[in-house]
Amino acid sequence: MTIAHDDIRLDTTAAEPAVETLTMAAALNRALADAIQADPDVIVFGEDVGALGGVFRITDGLTARFGEDRCFDTPLAESGIIGTAVGMAMNGMRPVVEMQFDAFALPAFEQVVSHVAKLGNRTRGGMRMPMVIRIPFGGGIGGVEHHCDSSEAYYAHTPGLTVVSPSTPQDAYSLLRAAIASPDPVVFLEPKKLYWSKGEVDTSITAEIGTARIAREGTDVTLIAYGASVPLALEAAEVAASEGRSVQVVDVRSLSPFDDATVTAAVKATGRAVVIAEAPGYVSVASEIQARVFERCFEYLEAPVRRVTGFDTPFAPPKLEHWYLPDVDRVLDAIDTLHWEDES
Repeated sequence: MTIAHDDIRLDTTAAEPAVETLTMAAALNRALADAIQADPDVIVFGEDVGALGGVFRITDGLTARFGEDRCFDTPLAESGIIGTAVGMAMNGMRPVVEMQFDAFALPAFEQVVSHVAKLGNRTRGGMRMPMVIRIPFGGGIGGVEHHCDSSEAYYAHTPGLTVVSPSTPQDAYSLLRAAIASPDPVVFLEPKKLYWSKGEVDTSITAEIGTARIAREGTDVTLIAYGASVPLALEAAEVAASEGRSVQVVDVRSLSPFDDATVTAAVKATGRAVVIAEAPGYVSVASEIQARVFERCFEYLEAPVRRVTGFDTPFAPPKLEHWYLPDVDRVLDAIDTLHWEDES
């Protein structure tokens, strides 16, 4: 877990509140721009984030608008990027760095675990690490290996790091603003598959890190998901509804800290649960969620908690990734394995 989230600096009056229909990519871009404008300590950097605007164009236009001292390119050296951000954060700045692809962050992993995650505890809170590490993660874009990893378990397992992942443009905006305002380090996992998804974004809405949300109400079974798996869960719920099942969907949003209260209440209400995630299932975030639900809801469960995850293999080649990623049929199959008294 992280140091308590006190001293959060989030000034929503700095930018004029507006409701727009944006892609997730555009919502993230807007959040970065509003944060830079609102706080002179916020600085954005990484590989190709300047003139190019990032591989996925998340930082498009920021250098032109705010100058190279607020958004700039770095050498191809992830460990150096994180190390530089640590020094900046130690001296009162709020760096927001981009790891171009999920697996590209691994050369910087030692810095993240040894310094980013531990400095606050090492100094008994005397030195905080107000920094955000943005990581595009997951599959669904036809990318090759090293470009489609789901490495969330590494970060969620590391005490001292907050780990969040949005599934909607609204949460992309609100969670990123909250992450940048936090006094402690946040790993911000952006599902690449959802960059071009669209939704309404109200820039006056703030997010509280550490809270899940009920994405769909239901009474028969609870689907628990995060990131790109949330739209999949909602799609499966729609199909299940046509077959007579009332399916609830919980969007975890915050992997660490985890919102046990919301998830537990949701599962207790239905008595059945399925956890959905793209990452391999072995020793995963999905495993942890499954264990937490078992521990807290055992006497309420009508059936074992099921998981639908990626396979315990390296990520599949582009032409085969549709076989690797969880899909609606696999989710419906998991629901069907649960005990239903009216069908026994």
